[in-house]
Amino acid sequence: MPRPRVLPYIILGLLNKNGMMSGKDMISEFKTDISEFWTVSHSQLYPELQRMVDEKQIKVTEDVEVKDRKVINYVIEAKGQETLKRWLAEPITLKNDELTSLKLYCISDQRAPILQQILKQCLALHQQKVVHLKTRKELLFGDEPAIKANYGHYLILSRAIERESDYVNWLQSKIN
Repeated sequence: MPRPRVLPYIILGLLNKNGMMSGKDMISEFKTDISEFWTVSHSQLYPELQRMVDEKQIKVTEDVEVKDRKVINYVIEAKGQETLKRWLAEPITLKNDELTSLKLYCISDQRAPILQQILKQCLALHQQKVVHLKTRKELLFGDEPAIKANYGHYLILSRAIERESDYVNWLQSKIN
């Protein structure tokens, strides 16, 4: 089953946050801020922008000449705002947890109800991960000989527990 397109949601989030943007503006945002958790190339972005214009998710607002170069600016349409709203409201699961950072990036208002909803879903998911990882550690490495027999695996499992526990603590500190 093919993975759903994620780039349109990021584009909608950018336009919703920033208003009018050109493709160049978006590439710049990807390089500076979004690259921590998602990357895009020119060859991905520009065809996606055209698809989204065709789908009436976004529209071209200005088509201007700047230094002998055509600059096309985009804004989000009502249909795009609804699409973004539905995507942000989709439940966080193990299958789509990697998109959480992108969803959070798209939310500007600290008081937005969807923000707390996403944080609470993430918290529940990562609390379950901690329990699962600790159970695995107990099962696989219940004594010193088991640890010595596969020390590398023990290390990465221990680190995974630390990482997930840190994330749970961070999430708990952000929930009202």
